[in-house]
Amino acid sequence: MQPGAARVTGFRVREQRLYLHHRPVLTNSLREVLVAFIAFLQMLGRPLLIGHNIRRFDCPLLARCLDQLQLRVKFEASVSGCVDTLPLTRELLKDRGLRSFGQENLVRELLGVNYKAHDALEDVRALQTLYGVLQPQPEVIRRHKFTLDTMSSKLAVTAAKVSCRNPGPQ
Repeated sequence: MQPGAARVTGFRVREQRLYLHHRPVLTNSLREVLVAFIAFLQMLGRPLLIGHNIRRFDCPLLARCLDQLQLRVKFEASVSGCVDTLPLTRELLKDRGLRSFGQENLVRELLGVNYKAHDALEDVRALQTLYGVLQPQPEVIRRHKFTLDTMSSKLAVTAAKVSCRNPGPQ
């Protein structure tokens, strides 16, 4: 885990153990988590995955981990694609004079609320509400839709810098 990410989230890894604010956290193996995630996606009937800055950060890491565990084909068959709300909001809100398109700032500017950013559940809830307010038209969604296989080669270089570690169950 990168030091900056650890500062923001409170997570730390020491001696292959995960800690949140200095307290040990029980974990599952990466394979167990990804298999469960894919099963969950299959129950949803090939959903569209939506996230903020996922094309540059989350998806390259996910692709590397899926490839390592030979699960990419199952994953790709379980989703209809991905949409990154960072470029989507830049397109939709380009004339609003926003100083930042970070999710926390967008939620504050458009929804008028502050939330506990970098807490996974709070980030998801905030993005869900933000997306509902944006109501992007189908053609805008199509322009921003991608799959792990269609991410640009430039993004693949970024992914190579991010390691995918599997410490196993704790």
